[in-house]
Amino acid sequence: MLSVVDAKVVALREQINCAGGLVTAVAPVVIRGQGNWVGWPGIHLEDPNEKIPESDPNDKTPTAGLRSEKIVPIRAEPKLFDSYYNGCCNGTFWPLFHSMPDRATFIADHWKAYIKINEEFAEKTVHALHLLNKQKKDKNGSPPIVWVHDYHLMLAANWIRQRAEEDEIKCKLAFFLHIPFPPWDIFRLFPWSDEVLQGILGCDMVGFHIEDYCLNFIDCCQRNLGCRVDRKNLLVELGDRTICVRPLPIGVPYERFVQLAQNAKPVFSTSQKVILGVDRLDYTKGLVHRLKAFERLLEKHPEHIEKVVLLQISVPSRTDVKEYQDLKEEMDQLVGRINGRFTTPNWSPIRYIYGCVGQDELAAFYRDAAVALVTPLRDGMNLVAKEFVACQINKPPGVLIVSPFAGAGEMMHEALICNPYELDDAAEVIHRALIMPEDERTVRMNHLRRREQLNDVDSWMKAFLKAMDSLEEEADDLGATTMQPVTIDDFDEYLSKYIGYTQKLALLLDYDGTLAPIAPHPDLATLPLETKHTLQRLSNMSDVYIAIISGRNVDNVKQMVGIEGITYAGNHGLEILHPDGSKFVHPMPMELQDKVVDLLKSLQEQVCKDGAWVENKGALLTFHYRETPVPKRAALAEQARKLITASGFTPAPAHCALEARPPVQWDKGRASIYILRTAFGLDWSERIRIIYAGDDNTDEDAMLALKGMAATFRIVSSNIIKTSAERRLSSTDSVLAMLKWVERHFSRRKPRANSLTYKNARKARDTIQMHMSYQMPSKTSPRHSPPHTPDKGSSGSDSS
Repeated sequence: MLSVVDAKVVALREQINCAGGLVTAVAPVVIRGQGNWVGWPGIHLEDPNEKIPESDPNDKTPTAGLRSEKIVPIRAEPKLFDSYYNGCCNGTFWPLFHSMPDRATFIADHWKAYIKINEEFAEKTVHALHLLNKQKKDKNGSPPIVWVHDYHLMLAANWIRQRAEEDEIKCKLAFFLHIPFPPWDIFRLFPWSDEVLQGILGCDMVGFHIEDYCLNFIDCCQRNLGCRVDRKNLLVELGDRTICVRPLPIGVPYERFVQLAQNAKPVFSTSQKVILGVDRLDYTKGLVHRLKAFERLLEKHPEHIEKVVLLQISVPSRTDVKEYQDLKEEMDQLVGRINGRFTTPNWSPIRYIYGCVGQDELAAFYRDAAVALVTPLRDGMNLVAKEFVACQINKPPGVLIVSPFAGAGEMMHEALICNPYELDDAAEVIHRALIMPEDERTVRMNHLRRREQLNDVDSWMKAFLKAMDSLEEEADDLGATTMQPVTIDDFDEYLSKYIGYTQKLALLLDYDGTLAPIAPHPDLATLPLETKHTLQRLSNMSDVYIAIISGRNVDNVKQMVGIEGITYAGNHGLEILHPDGSKFVHPMPMELQDKVVDLLKSLQEQVCKDGAWVENKGALLTFHYRETPVPKRAALAEQARKLITASGFTPAPAHCALEARPPVQWDKGRASIYILRTAFGLDWSERIRIIYAGDDNTDEDAMLALKGMAATFRIVSSNIIKTSAERRLSSTDSVLAMLKWVERHFSRRKPRANSLTYKNARKARDTIQMHMSYQMPSKTSPRHSPPHTPDKGSSGSDSS
């Protein structure tokens, strides 16, 4: 589900016709807030223009009152939707997030279907936002809130944010997960875990049922993505944004259930005590364990025979999935075996209902049961426990038993806690509940009822809106809502142990977007003065070696940095200028020279329009479209990509740019290793520590090549980016803080007589004096040539 709240809510969910826990909680909120609901209708309609019918006036389900004009339905091809829903959502995320990875399947086609459906939800949501803006009378009022719900839509928020920004629609984004969020060692099993985390982090606020799930999520963001986090205040930093993570335990419409219990007719015509279980037929609910625990109770405490009956209501779920069919068969056999073993002429121990039960009848079951068993193996919250408590209006009341592995077990402290895996212990807990004195039952239930009445679904909604409002303030009830700027001390834990106090350090740094902020034109991307001074001081330290590796041509990057005595690599390492003035240039096939000229001409004639232009860097060409209007960018970039590919070059995306790279096996990764080998010898990996920092896909080649041998940083925006870097930084200011940490760390060292400088290291390599050259196909080795002079119109590139 997804909701947009403005006093209006747009609820977006994968389905709108079932009355599960999510719909029960959220639908009344959307209706009262006069909001919109974006969701799947629950069936595949033959006519895509068919409207959602209005609710029946006698309808008492949670979605009654949701007018069809407030519903934005999702249409999807049935096979694609099945792959998304049954394949990825229920075949992968459901078992994985419930800490049952052995039941999960990881299939690439299902993941692709998940991406497509999430994109469709995002498109429909942006459409709903446009409609909301047209209906809005106060154009200066607070922006609407888009509230994305559950594991079916973990990618949608990121695309909604991007498209809303492109269309200049203001909105706030929130996500709420209704199931558990698993710990890192389980979550990382998912092959596309980085994308899921970044999809959720597209929101401004992320909500979970309990704090444990919040901490699991934050831990995954730090360990998977390398994000900077604040566990005390529950914050995550991604790019230049701070995402608040908040525990928001969901409630039920308490007074509604009280009223249902008061009006419901009696359903039990027996003096026997009823132990009640109400669950979807799902392997996470622990139903087999529950029946076995009840069997153990009858074995250990035969005094309960003919005095107690277990009423288990199992609501059919995913009946077309073999795993659920097998579970039903196992339950049927187990019920039959236990009943066959203990049944007497006047009594059967288990009454088993496989089907749906109306809310009036369910309220009567809740009210008249002596014990409620809510013992899932894993559950996000479990609203059955809360509904049971709300309906306990009889005197004396019943007893609630909950599993510690459900969110309810963390909140409902007065309930009896039962580990469903410990059958003997579970049997004893049930026995204790059956013989519990009336005064203890009353005290426990009174506390539970008071808490649930206070923390009902309306309170949950108010807590959510309060959390969203507080995002614009410096703090809320839990603490700060924004991360403090990166400081030098933030790098202590990560870098101190790695670098130590005896090793030398090689700093390999990208330029645009890493040292210098990205600018509208490459010539405007100047190095901040403070960063330059810090690099200058570091270059004078004997134990620090610096190399700038950029997409600009080498002479331009040296001019932009302006520091002597360090290494410069241009065109992603195709040309390298050493501190002693020697120059390496990767050989190029001679036939590419003419192709570069032809490609330059083609690009200039066919795609250099609407602010787009081509930069000639000698060995490389870069097509820039940063100043092109957003709606025209995709078409121009695609046309340029085809021209580049047709010319025999490789198109490589950069920051609002597309590079035409020559077909040679050389990149920033190979260039980095070449630089380290020439500076420190063949055993460089044993002699030095390395820090690499970069901000785009070209830097991923270096991060991958140095993985396990370097501390790596990726400077990222808030878009979905998969990286091999160990840590993410939000801006060039964060890189400066890292450089200052390096300066502080090495300035505290005592000088050593045998410090290795670049001049000494030169003896460990053969100096090769090279310049940019094109090579005939028959040649296989580099050659000397006069220095390459770049075109006068050529400037440095921000495609670093």
